[in-house]
Amino acid sequence: MKKNFSAFMIAVCCMFMAMPAQAQLIKWGVKGGVNMTKIDWDGGIDGNKQNSTGFFIGPMAEITIPIVGLGVDGALLYSQKGENELKQQGFEVPVNLKYTIGLGSMLGVYLAAGPDFYFDLKKKDAVDRKAQVGLNLGAGVKLIQHLQIGVNYQIPLGDSFKVGNAIGAKNKTWQVSAAYLF
Repeated sequence: MKKNFSAFMIAVCCMFMAMPAQAQLIKWGVKGGVNMTKIDWDGGIDGNKQNSTGFFIGPMAEITIPIVGLGVDGALLYSQKGENELKQQGFEVPVNLKYTIGLGSMLGVYLAAGPDFYFDLKKKDAVDRKAQVGLNLGAGVKLIQHLQIGVNYQIPLGDSFKVGNAIGAKNKTWQVSAAYLF
């Protein structure tokens, strides 16, 4: 048994040593972009057609398994969503499983999906706000091994906030992002 384990460990070490020097498992960077939010009221109130813009920015990390193209990325983003008295400002923590298809050493295309956790910093008396959990679906391109341009759609899994005790609303958000990884 010890011989099998030793042989396995030697094979794993040789595999990692044979990887190119540019292949990094963990990359750090900065991510930012635009939130385009639609407030979807329960019961079909007329406000469903109102769209608003906001922004997000913060540090991110990406862990990738070279050769396979599978990885995980996460970020801690300051984010604004909504408008006027319903504007949410808080921290967003997206964690995505990412699959990248390399189209050469300078270009790649990726698909991403995973949970998104949002923690609102501003609480107003008229509007009951809370932390929310959502689902991210996204796609994008990786350019010159450092730059990523992406589009993401966030679907909340519960109400983003409630007005009083009766009417709930969800912030459905499109995000356009740019990230630079070091």
